[in-house]
Amino acid sequence: MVGIRDTGTGIAPENRTKVFDPFFTTKEVGKGSGQGLAIAHDIVVERHGGTLDLETEVGKGTAFIIRLPVMGENRGGES
Repeated sequence: MVGIRDTGTGIAPENRTKVFDPFFTTKEVGKGSGQGLAIAHDIVVERHGGTLDLETEVGKGTAFIIRLPVMGENRGGES
């Protein structure tokens, strides 16, 4: 598990379900492509079978938690 946390403004409730959508951004036109979290989600979830979750509180900050599956003899996967 890897966690990345900030102490920013948090994510507004109406935006939380959209943060991993391609081209979604809250920045003004020309300041962001809205691709960063969509690409991260694709890599972690779609390509590697992991999870990418967020925890956020308005006024306190946001954390993104990345979990990737571990393959090995003791975990039921191939070595």
